[in-house]
Amino acid sequence: MKIRNEKKRLDVNASDLSGSVYGDCVLSGCTFNNVNMSGGRIKDVNLSGWSVYDANLSGWSVEKVNLSGLILENVNLAGAQLNSCRLKGMTIDRIEVTELLEAYRAQEAKGEDANA
Repeated sequence: MKIRNEKKRLDVNASDLSGSVYGDCVLSGCTFNNVNMSGGRIKDVNLSGWSVYDANLSGWSVEKVNLSGLILENVNLAGAQLNSCRLKGMTIDRIEVTELLEAYRAQEAKGEDANA
């Protein structure tokens, strides 16, 4: 089925839309509930103002993304990695991450066990 140049509200339930492609579309205000989007790809998308609740994002990869203002609460970050990231202004439990890293590196340089 092809839908082009339409401005309609869809109510889709109990459907398999695997392999669907959405290009140059406006989906603002949409709600996705109990939806399997595993293996999908999101590129060149504006997700500002989105909220994600009770989601399984294990194995998720994020590159070249602006997460300024992001708030993570009650989140499992076990095994998470931050590489080549701008951390200025980022806090963990209201403590500046850049200050934590500076203190850790200073202890490491002194040969102290920074994990003690």
